[in-house]
Amino acid sequence: QVQLVESGGGLVQAGDSLTLSCAPSQRTFKTYSIGWFRRAPGKEREFVASISWSDTTAYNADSVKGRFTISRDNAHNTVLLHMNNLEPEDTAIYYCAAAPYVLVATTEGAFQFWGQGTQVTVSS
Repeated sequence: QVQLVESGGGLVQAGDSLTLSCAPSQRTFKTYSIGWFRRAPGKEREFVASISWSDTTAYNADSVKGRFTISRDNAHNTVLLHMNNLEPEDTAIYYCAAAPYVLVATTEGAFQFWGQGTQVTVSS
């Protein structure tokens, strides 16, 4: 069984920072690429960032480059999404997902397992 649990969301003001956490099973953490997606109100779900199972490759969407950083925390078996200088446009439900069989992925179809999401709300 593959489980993914997101945490760290909340209500913040523009310019603030948040760090989201994704806690997968140990097997998933070691062998799967992990990605973050988000769905804003009234919009389709979009890619945010992903990191390879070997922790050697990472991607960020153009909309968050320079502000968001994805990383693996091996000591706590988690994948983190550090979000800096948040904007109202970042308001969305953020989902953690796991992609098997590939080193790293950026397309939604590659991610087989999904968490339930955590809400991030940024006020102006």
